[in-house]
Amino acid sequence: MDDEVIEISDSEREETSSNSEMDVEITVEQPGVDASVAAAEEIVPKDAATIAEEKKKLGNDQYKAQNYQNALKLYTDAISLCPDSAAYYGNRAACYMMLLNYNSALTDARHAIRLDPGFEKAYVRVAKCCLALGDIIGTEQAVKMVAELNSQSTAVSGEQAAAQKLRQLEATIQTNYDTKAYRNVIFYLDSALKLAPACLRYRLLKAECLAFLGRCDEALDIAVGVMKLDSTSADAIYVRGLCLYYTDNLEKGILHFERALTLDPDHYKSKQMRSKCKQLKEMKENGNMLFKSGRYREAHVIYTDALKIDEHNKDINSKLLYNRALVNTRIGNAREAVADCNRVLELNSQYLKALLLRARCYNDLEKFEESVADYETALQLEKTPEIKRLLREAKFALKKSKRKDYYKILGIGRSATDDEIKKAYRKKALVHHPDRHANSSAEERKEEELKFKEVGEAYAILSDARKKARYDSGQDIEEQEQADFDPNQMFRSFFQFNGGAGGRNNSFNFEF
Repeated sequence: MDDEVIEISDSEREETSSNSEMDVEITVEQPGVDASVAAAEEIVPKDAATIAEEKKKLGNDQYKAQNYQNALKLYTDAISLCPDSAAYYGNRAACYMMLLNYNSALTDARHAIRLDPGFEKAYVRVAKCCLALGDIIGTEQAVKMVAELNSQSTAVSGEQAAAQKLRQLEATIQTNYDTKAYRNVIFYLDSALKLAPACLRYRLLKAECLAFLGRCDEALDIAVGVMKLDSTSADAIYVRGLCLYYTDNLEKGILHFERALTLDPDHYKSKQMRSKCKQLKEMKENGNMLFKSGRYREAHVIYTDALKIDEHNKDINSKLLYNRALVNTRIGNAREAVADCNRVLELNSQYLKALLLRARCYNDLEKFEESVADYETALQLEKTPEIKRLLREAKFALKKSKRKDYYKILGIGRSATDDEIKKAYRKKALVHHPDRHANSSAEERKEEELKFKEVGEAYAILSDARKKARYDSGQDIEEQEQADFDPNQMFRSFFQFNGGAGGRNNSFNFEF
């Protein structure tokens, strides 16, 4: 520390009062010293400078012992006794630096310089504080002054190199910020913060980029930490508003942006975000109103336009996409609804409503395996009786889908009447009968024989009320019944009881 003095112990100082009576016992330790002289020395009051030097010396001892809070108090006492001592301010600046209070340290170091313009150590401390606070120009100016006072000094060579490195980092950070490469910005800011750990500007820029990336909890922690140091920081309040905006708390986000503008009317980012926030809030509310009133196509347009406002707002965009998916289901666009749900789940894999909606759409599109997979995932997220029921139904639909679709084989709907089933069988059986394809290649004949058999199976099931009911309910048809089925016998029986294939003169040979 600067200007150390001889230690004077506290036991050598006593306050006296002319109105009080004190018995002072003097012990003479050195031969030849007059007792009256020693007593007189005990009661003579010390001047402020002497006491200040004692305080400073005690402060130095506490500083060396790393008791910086105690040292700070002693240096402050010394300054109050001798406010014109540059050395005392220099010592307290060093103490503030050890406590990471660089702003107070910088104030003291600059005050020391005003008291003593040739105080080299004070310039060194200014350089260190400016660097820690991210003030590149202030660092460079202090480095220059140290060089002017002592051209041989290397005390700030590290700060000089660090300031140059910070300049390069700031240029790189700005380039990446302009191109919205926020992950890169955070990477380079971390490097800058190692050189300038107390730079609030770097911290808040990092918090802003974290918010852009959806890491709002981390961003909020930084903003709150800065506000504890400076409750009037418009940048910190802006970041808090940004976190609210990106977590779909638009109303509170607007209030924070307005608060930031109250503190700094020219805060450009807050103006931008307040406008964006209000626009999104209005469009979201309008889309919801149109949806509830059944004006689905208009709601679809509103949601689509709202999605263009901010591609980085994953929370709001996932909700807008889900709402648009709902609209698509209402207007019969199941495939588009699935596409919207896919995008929702890319943004938020835990979005249960989107998962359930996609499962339902897959079922409507007869993609039963995908439907089952989605319901199984949903059940892992939330085990409710409703989801369990939906999963059972999806598995049942999947099982049914793996059977032959006899309605599709005959080319009829599930609500077809008995007459429609007979007509469909007549038509399909004549088309695929093997005799019709006797002159085809072996491969073609085999394919037509298979189709002829399937047509017969379909008619055998759908023309039998009991079997049809079991088939429609998803029950399995006994394999034995299907194994014993003879398509030729079915064909002969049908045309025997239904008037022949093309009238009375049937030209077909009904054997394979």
